[in-house]
Amino acid sequence: MNKLILLAFASLCSYPLQAQWYQYANNGKRVVEETGNNAVDKEKLNLHFQTTYIYQYKPEFNSPYTGINSLKGTEETQNSVTTTLYLGIRLWKGAALYINPELAGGSGLSGALGMGGSSNGETFRVGSPSPTLYLARAYYQQTFALNKEGSNNLEPTESDANQLSGYEPKRYIRLYAGKFSLGDLFDKNEYSNSPKEQFMNWALMNNGAWDYAANVRGYTAGLAAELKLDKMRYRLAYVALPNTANGQDLNDDLAQAYSINAEAEREITIKNKPGHIRLLTYYNTANMGNYEQSVNDAITINAAPDLLTSGKYGNNKLGIGLNADQQLSNTLGVFARVGWNDGNNETWCFTEIDHTASLGLSLNGKAWNRETDHAGIAIVANGLSKEHQRYLVFGGSGFMLGDGALNYAPECIVELYYNFKPVKVPIWFSGDYQFCMNPGYNADRGPVHIFSVRAHIAF
Repeated sequence: MNKLILLAFASLCSYPLQAQWYQYANNGKRVVEETGNNAVDKEKLNLHFQTTYIYQYKPEFNSPYTGINSLKGTEETQNSVTTTLYLGIRLWKGAALYINPELAGGSGLSGALGMGGSSNGETFRVGSPSPTLYLARAYYQQTFALNKEGSNNLEPTESDANQLSGYEPKRYIRLYAGKFSLGDLFDKNEYSNSPKEQFMNWALMNNGAWDYAANVRGYTAGLAAELKLDKMRYRLAYVALPNTANGQDLNDDLAQAYSINAEAEREITIKNKPGHIRLLTYYNTANMGNYEQSVNDAITINAAPDLLTSGKYGNNKLGIGLNADQQLSNTLGVFARVGWNDGNNETWCFTEIDHTASLGLSLNGKAWNRETDHAGIAIVANGLSKEHQRYLVFGGSGFMLGDGALNYAPECIVELYYNFKPVKVPIWFSGDYQFCMNPGYNADRGPVHIFSVRAHIAF
């Protein structure tokens, strides 16, 4: 824990150094791009940085039995830290390279096991909590304009993580190649997308039924494309899956195992307030085990079912999700998600949720004269397919769940947070509370109360 606190403190202390580097790097590498009567800095190079530290406390809760993947019924504390460097380099017209080294350490409660909607979206299911440095993203981005050049066909972009300031066409085709996170492109939501600043629960940062292609740390490799046409956006990705469920190494044989993701997004306006609606679908195929076959195999030998006995290439998972956000006023926004996957074969990447529905509100601090603060409240209900339920009832375990038995009931979670910015320095503090009924879909266990404190630095 002391190492993690020191890492977070060092990140804050590095803020002045980063600001000096930024000024030095861009003095000779920025040009001002003129567009009509407007001017904007066109960055050749930028550097951004974030650190997020989360401390969690879970009191003891009702737990008459536990299995190898249960949320522990005893009192528990855990903490985590992630630190990411975002380097962006402009190459030529419409082209950029983005590289993100990342350091992560710590653990979720009970090793991020025992809940479909795990409580800390900044943690991973890794064996060692020691801080580890790895390459999160390294990808090439190319944008092709679909409209004639001119000030009326361009819109400004601000300097941000993995975004260079300048202008981009209003209509374009954008290609991505390399290592990235599908969550950067798909299933975005204005109010429920980032455990660094918004809701922490896994089932609120993304659609829980979307088993999105990723290794154990949340990243994949492959190709993606985005088409922007006025108020519509269309996205498509063909990317790699890990060699094993929740594995670190990606299978580079895309003919053997792969994931296809497609999404359509529509900008909407209600009473002059912006909103979005998105329809997502995906198809994964890999060496997946089959829930029903695993149970049938186990019955013949009078043993607990094991997905390894039924795994074969060609098994697949198909799913769909709907995602919407809408600003209601200058201080209030609403969001919702629903998702479903067929649940026949094992969860391979994200979390053990086959069906999900969430609804929430986001409040801007302008309402109480705290413009840099925001708060949110949401509820999410998660479910499993009949085949997945039966597998757990017979004592099977996946990479998230496994109480040894199951008295099935939907997993229901309520989350409430407040994000507070006390000073001009780019640091935010959050308090967070989560209440979970039927953790791991088990009516015999719980309810669970989880209290969290978060510090987030970003510049």
